[in-house]
Amino acid sequence: MGLNGKNILGFGLSAKGDKAFYAKHPATGDSLEIPFFEATQDEVDVAIQLAEKAFESYRNKSGLEKGSFLETIAEELSKVESELVARCTQETGLPEGRLKGELGRTTGQLRLFASLLREGSWVDARIDRANPERIPVPKPDTRQMQIALGPVGVFGASNFPLAFSVAGGDTASALAAGCPVVVKAHPAHPGTSELVGTAILEAARKSKMPEGVFSLVQGASIAVGQAIVKHPLIKAIGFTGSFRGGKALFDEAARRDEPIPVYAEMGSTNPVFMLPGSLEENHGNLANGLSGSVQLGVGQFCTNPGITIVPKTAKGDQFQEELEQNISTSESATMLTEAIQHNYVSGLNQLKSKSQVTSISKGKQLEGGSQGTAEILEVSATDFLSDKALEEEVFGPSTLLVRSNNKEEMLQIARNLNGHLTATVHGTSKDLLEYADLLKLLERKVGRLLINSFPTGVEVCHSMVHGGPFPATSDARMTSVGTAAITRFTRPICYQNFPDELLPDELKESNPLHILRLEDGTYILPKA
Repeated sequence: MGLNGKNILGFGLSAKGDKAFYAKHPATGDSLEIPFFEATQDEVDVAIQLAEKAFESYRNKSGLEKGSFLETIAEELSKVESELVARCTQETGLPEGRLKGELGRTTGQLRLFASLLREGSWVDARIDRANPERIPVPKPDTRQMQIALGPVGVFGASNFPLAFSVAGGDTASALAAGCPVVVKAHPAHPGTSELVGTAILEAARKSKMPEGVFSLVQGASIAVGQAIVKHPLIKAIGFTGSFRGGKALFDEAARRDEPIPVYAEMGSTNPVFMLPGSLEENHGNLANGLSGSVQLGVGQFCTNPGITIVPKTAKGDQFQEELEQNISTSESATMLTEAIQHNYVSGLNQLKSKSQVTSISKGKQLEGGSQGTAEILEVSATDFLSDKALEEEVFGPSTLLVRSNNKEEMLQIARNLNGHLTATVHGTSKDLLEYADLLKLLERKVGRLLINSFPTGVEVCHSMVHGGPFPATSDARMTSVGTAAITRFTRPICYQNFPDELLPDELKESNPLHILRLEDGTYILPKA
């Protein structure tokens, strides 16, 4: 396919800017071939104007048509797997196996949304038929469903260059909803982004989608992203990244003349609670499991277990010793970017500068650039509860062990937590009954609550919630993974006293799409 370093504006390519930047190999710091040209304000405007024009027709495409488009994107991505994985390995340092798996996740979620569109009930059709005989006031005919918001801006993530980037969950769910998408490529992997964007462009042509249904703009500065958020035709933003970046976009969107929703997934420390009975029965396996989860992907998962609460018991001490041994024999690995590695080291140093925090185990650091070395730190529950800064995310392969003296300290930790993406509880059946109040506390703090597993790894399915209360995300009501993510980019509309022939198919009396609907207060599934 090849790279050209240009922005994709609808069906055209453009490089009008004079600012060029290069992708860098994270292990060496060397610039890769091909300069990429930062989009100008005019190019961003062209992309968004095309998206607005495309919205007029794309929003009216049937579920079958949009589903076919998403499946064609998946097919085009599969065709360029070799070239895509090769380039992505250079830009991220991630191994081929990881990237092939991530590409499979990307194409899988596109196909999942396609199946959702074909089934059709996601529009949540609701019908209340008229009753002209009602006294004292006749009842009108009202019908409601979800419709697309308009053009959406999506920001590619650094840590998942495929599954949370150009063709990732935000793009897939926005396109499924009927919204054209303008993607701001992540500057750490511009070549990967261009290859994915070109595949989407080819799918749009083959599927006869309108020009502007997808555009991709490049940029190493914040100016390109700000231009997208500020543009009056953009109706929503999808973002995965740091708290600082997500909050800045949220604040910018709120300052607009027409504020728009920003669905920002901004990071989390994902607390893990080890209950006494589980440590009595399984301390060795739990130490191994936590060690693996902490180091998975060099700790660069937003679900990395950054805090682990462990009771001060004999088995708790043994668990800690086994975890220390696992970490001390581990070896460092290349992180995604020099900036991520720098921030990881800086975050660890900030924790270790506190007198109450102790570093108790560290892996072996290998030669090479951007190395992330696993590290375990320890603090007492009392000191943890007295300093909220200890809960802040350190993005990388580390966890802070919080040693608690009793159940009440564990409960107090849970009460004081900020919002997180996940919380995990390891316990026996007896533990879980005894700590049922802990589970209830954690329900208020997270979007996903796990029992006897580890949070790294997010299943893409209908029931998944990848979200959580602030500051984990900007909107705790939403998820960025799973088919429920589609509702971020829709809004309800009500049609009152419409002639049947003017109603969308989803709301017509005959139910031509054969979808589940709420009719006069009862869910009705028509016979096939």
